[in-house]
Amino acid sequence: MSQVADSSSTERHKLPVRTLVAASIGNAVEWFDWTIYATFAVYFSSQFFDKSNPTLALIGTTSTYALAFFFRPLGGVILGRLADLRGRKFAMLVTIMLMAGGSLLIAVLPTYALVGWLAPILLLLARIAQGLSLGGEVSNASAYLAEIAPPARRGRYSSFFYISTGTALLAASLLGLLLTTQLDRPQLESYGWRIAFAVGGVLGIVGLWLRRTLTETDQFEENVAKAKATKNPLLRTLTHYPRSVLQLFGFTLLSTLCYYTFFSALTPFAVQFRGAAGSDVFLALSIGTVVFIALQYPMGACADRFGRKPQMLVWSAAFAVLIVPLSLLITENPPVINLIVVFSVGLGLYAVFSSIAPAIMSEIFPTELRALGIGAWYNLTVAVFGGTAPLLIAALSGAGRPQLFFWYVAGAAVVAFLIILTLPETKGRVLD
Repeated sequence: MSQVADSSSTERHKLPVRTLVAASIGNAVEWFDWTIYATFAVYFSSQFFDKSNPTLALIGTTSTYALAFFFRPLGGVILGRLADLRGRKFAMLVTIMLMAGGSLLIAVLPTYALVGWLAPILLLLARIAQGLSLGGEVSNASAYLAEIAPPARRGRYSSFFYISTGTALLAASLLGLLLTTQLDRPQLESYGWRIAFAVGGVLGIVGLWLRRTLTETDQFEENVAKAKATKNPLLRTLTHYPRSVLQLFGFTLLSTLCYYTFFSALTPFAVQFRGAAGSDVFLALSIGTVVFIALQYPMGACADRFGRKPQMLVWSAAFAVLIVPLSLLITENPPVINLIVVFSVGLGLYAVFSSIAPAIMSEIFPTELRALGIGAWYNLTVAVFGGTAPLLIAALSGAGRPQLFFWYVAGAAVVAFLIILTLPETKGRVLD
């Protein structure tokens, strides 16, 4: 076990906060940049596509968002394998450089009015770099946090993954609130969105500086020879761990829909199709995100004490029952209190699972395949179901059938619940 894990033998455990923050800061930067794109898409879509048809411009922008997701599995395979062979730290440095570079590039890209179709092509290339980056980031950071944690405290350590993510998302939401209240729509469409991407690039540089201090995990060092000796590692995850792959698909299916529904899809949906004020939506999202952050550590500690499986069953069952009723609160010109209830309840429920997601994913694969196994199959599921969520809700809303999207999420929750029933309880498990 790692040096951090060894400290669990003392009577009073002290969390290595500096290490946990340094490990998770890169993930925060990744999700800040990713969320900025989704939340500001309604404002910059006309800058990269023909502004004569705003609906088609938004669909083109969200399509670019979705296409980039399909590079996440490739990033998960390449950077996950890199992490299994060269180390978690090395791979995490690569991912944050890719993400920061992509964000800075988007901040300075020329518009459709200046260079025509070259503008959306360059946007897509920047998004591909970010897609590759995020594909490796989630799996590698999850593996790192799980491997430095004492077995009895892995849920608590894992909670820092989404504490950092939630903090970054809150920063993105507050930045959106600030920009939408200080700038009018023409200003937001002209240059306001560029400010958001520039901030993301600067945060990436800060994250790179912090991550340089990380040390490699003992778990990796002890198993690197086994990883190098493994032939056809991606195929091996299917032939030797098919149950783990299916289980990962099941809970990731619902997790990614939860994430992209509340952190991405609902913002343009409420503004574009329900007439909600942008400032009201960003305020509600900010309050919901505070709830999400506040619940991470308590939920991680709860899973360490009572187990992962009961918590996951509560999460999936609650979404199956509540997601459609929650969506009915987003009426035409919805009052801000309705939006606050939707975001707070939805993100509060999501925290029940997200707090332990890195632990769960790491506990179902052995060390020599951990980063690759998570990176490949987690990201494939996210690409298919998460990346298409904003596009799907926009298309269904345009067709006058937005409720079908929320029934779709409810159905995914039922599937997740049934698959979670097959999971073994992994509380306190020593990693292979």
